[in-house]
Amino acid sequence: MADWHLAQLNVARLRVPLDHPAMIPFVTNLLAVNAEADAAPGFVWRLQESASGNATDLRPWGDDMIVNMSVWTDVESLRQYVFTPGHIEIMRQRRAFFTPMETPYSVLWWVPAGHIPTLDEARERLDLLTAEGPSPRAFTFTSEHPAEAATDA
Repeated sequence: MADWHLAQLNVARLRVPLDHPAMIPFVTNLLAVNAEADAAPGFVWRLQESASGNATDLRPWGDDMIVNMSVWTDVESLRQYVFTPGHIEIMRQRRAFFTPMETPYSVLWWVPAGHIPTLDEARERLDLLTAEGPSPRAFTFTSEHPAEAATDA
């Protein structure tokens, strides 16, 4: 598995702008949730804008859409982080912050170890998942594919 790392992208459509009072619980927890990720076993990298330390200022797909992208050593490391108390608590409140999406909003894919994915690459993987469903090139937690399958994709 050392030759491959797991990349992930999540997108979310904001109900209201980040500076709206309804977003205070989300915004005030970003620093702690990101620090949990940075310290988590298996964490490799996460997308962030240098001034804020997070990616909420990056809006590659519209003013109301935020993105989160990271790289992990393996699926289990990402899964363990996703279900940490800090992260899961904020995600339980997601309906207050984000509007439901009719298309996939999260995608996983394997990248060569040391590769940092671009937002264009991530969008291609999300579009692939949307168009074709899960495959070794674009999958989800519920449709995992092993890293070895990435060599055939």
